[in-house]
Amino acid sequence: MTVVFAGVGADDSNVNAHAPLYPDGRFEYVPIPEKTPDTDEPETYGSWALRYDGRVAAELTDRLDTYPEDGSAETVRDEAVADWPLHRDPNFEAMTYGEHREGFGQYVSRLSGLGEGDVVAFYTSLVEERSERKHRYLVGYFTVEGRTVIEPGDPTELKREKLARHSENAHAKRAVEGVPFYDDKRLVLLDGRTPGGLFERDPIRLSEYRDRPDGSGGYYLDSAVAERFAVSEGSDYMTRKPALVSELDGEEFVERVGRPGDR
Repeated sequence: MTVVFAGVGADDSNVNAHAPLYPDGRFEYVPIPEKTPDTDEPETYGSWALRYDGRVAAELTDRLDTYPEDGSAETVRDEAVADWPLHRDPNFEAMTYGEHREGFGQYVSRLSGLGEGDVVAFYTSLVEERSERKHRYLVGYFTVEGRTVIEPGDPTELKREKLARHSENAHAKRAVEGVPFYDDKRLVLLDGRTPGGLFERDPIRLSEYRDRPDGSGGYYLDSAVAERFAVSEGSDYMTRKPALVSELDGEEFVERVGRPGDR
């Protein structure tokens, strides 16, 4: 295992909106909402400036759902949206990323297999102007420098020590008395290094839309993309943002995608 694609960022499941993709290839990246207001993260939807059009993230939506993955959503509406903190994960500036998701996406098990020199690649939902249909786009990545795994059975002091090594990670910022917010889940924390970062423009579209026999539709991994990136593991049903595994090594991936500063 050398490259894992991870689905991140705001979409209609958590902010009731999608970040825009502009006609010239530039795009916005907006993190998901934090699950709790009790975090050391200073950035909120009212302070997170969009990169290219002068607005802040709060101007994209009037609703946040803070627990979309477990069915116990707390809904934040209207003026309160601007004050709600971001779950800034990945943090492209600090080169850190953490995950507790398992289940359908198998995030923790797949990310736990990454080591130094491997790559975690990030995809998110974007919508082109004048289009009503979202797609999944590769928007950045970083090369893995190190990995820390916090197990549910770790002693409390060990959990605190491990989290303290990753003070800029969103999971450390929302820790409760120094231990993970979800203290009963396995948590993997990745440190990154260059090459890596958020693209400036020209994200790579990963998905295609397919109609279903029942008349509904869904988003699936494009077969040409799967071949280009030698995807060998993970569901092709991208509506639910699965973790995807590529057989490329880190250097091959960077060569095919390019360095973030060149995009």
